[in-house]
Amino acid sequence: MSGPRLASFFSRRNVITALLLAASLTTIAAIFMHRESAATRSVDAARFESATINTPRPGFTLRDVDGIPRTVDAWDGKVLVLNFWATWCQPCLREIPLFNRLQSEHGDAGLQFVGIAVDDLDAVREFLKTQTVAYPILAGQQDAIDIAQNYGNDIGVLPYTAIVDRSGRIRFVQFGELPETLARDMIQPLL
Repeated sequence: MSGPRLASFFSRRNVITALLLAASLTTIAAIFMHRESAATRSVDAARFESATINTPRPGFTLRDVDGIPRTVDAWDGKVLVLNFWATWCQPCLREIPLFNRLQSEHGDAGLQFVGIAVDDLDAVREFLKTQTVAYPILAGQQDAIDIAQNYGNDIGVLPYTAIVDRSGRIRFVQFGELPETLARDMIQPLL
């Protein structure tokens, strides 16, 4: 290689090396930021969970998908699973088949799921045209967010689930997707 070609080669090589180094550093930084944010979320979740567990269920009224106001008191005496979700939230949508099964299996024993969509009512109605949901769906925007906060979700996570026992006390909350084994373990003793 002659002088100009050699200089060009090393110049391109330096640019490529610098780009690879920058990409590596960005990836490492993202990993550490993710770990830190996950740890922070865990601390927040534990703080809210401990403040919410064994407290009386807050009352609320919210419209169902037909526009009819529904009051949480309608499900007094049941094991109530309130699931806060949205049509655009993939983990929320993955939970629906599980909740349908559990509602079908244990509804006669006093289990009642209620979905609370933190979403636009029209989007929820469109979603329900293609997805079977075996339990009541209520919908709201800021009012649904306020209800979620009253049930311990001050960090705005979706999905978010609160399980209320027959006496009206919050017994369990889950930030994020609720695994089937954990759902069954939390619900079964309350039936």
